[in-house]
Amino acid sequence: MLHHSAFDAVELASRARGAGEVISVIIPARDEEATVGTVVATVVDHLVSRVGLVHEVLVVDADSTDRTGAVAAAAGARVVRQCEVLADLGSAPGKGEAMWKGLAAATGSLVVYLDADVVDVGPHFVTGLVGPLLHDPGVELTKAAYDRPFVDADGVRQGHGGRVTELLARPVLAAWFPALAGIIQPLAGEVAARRGLLESLPFVRGYGVELGMLLDVLRDHGPGVLAQVDLDQRTHDHQDLAALGRMAAELLQVATSRLIHGEGAAASRPQVPAADPSTLWQPRRARDGALRMTGHPIEVTHRPPLREVIGR
Repeated sequence: MLHHSAFDAVELASRARGAGEVISVIIPARDEEATVGTVVATVVDHLVSRVGLVHEVLVVDADSTDRTGAVAAAAGARVVRQCEVLADLGSAPGKGEAMWKGLAAATGSLVVYLDADVVDVGPHFVTGLVGPLLHDPGVELTKAAYDRPFVDADGVRQGHGGRVTELLARPVLAAWFPALAGIIQPLAGEVAARRGLLESLPFVRGYGVELGMLLDVLRDHGPGVLAQVDLDQRTHDHQDLAALGRMAAELLQVATSRLIHGEGAAASRPQVPAADPSTLWQPRRARDGALRMTGHPIEVTHRPPLREVIGR
């Protein structure tokens, strides 16, 4: 496990120039006007203007209904609308869709993804993530690790966040993909990778994108190309339990779709099916006092590897 303090922005900028690397920071954002400006400004002020480590800050506005795009642009980002990138291929809801469109629009040879809703972001988020890529040619993808405090609506700390991570994602990895059992935050939105790797991967369109990415990298390259960097702490808004249940159901589909079936060499290929909708039934107390079950369709779809689309 590396720590972000091992990497200095000025030294990394010099190293990137010497290696001819161009660094893009991509921030997928939907209705995040309250926080996206701070995330953008942090990267622009510290790592674009001051040291020249980052060459591009790109916000993918995923069809926001608020001023997300305008706030991001005012803070110094280049903003693209998700629906206008590769427009002939259409658009769909989901974080993975925004990440895939962002990759298509970005210019960097090294790509850093940051979430738009983090309230304690710092320049170390970027330096920590790109550091291993610039120092070790064997590293292809860097994952963030951190503490995730749970803060309620009144700003009071109420234990630990990362409920889906601890109750589903990490147990699934330990049981089915033990080579990844040591990944602390498999669902972290903060990740950096070489463009060539990202263009070779399918992208789950929804919340399962980070887990799918990890499992596909494990399949194609093994765990040795992965690095983790401790970023100390990450704080953001939390969803309610019902929403987390639907997220967990999607993640379970992503993991099971990549389980190994059969024996021999053919078993090393992932089983990534076409759309495979299922229904998660969740209880809800109605206004009349009755407890009823509501069905929520859970459907995992993928974007193909970008390399197949753009012909590289």
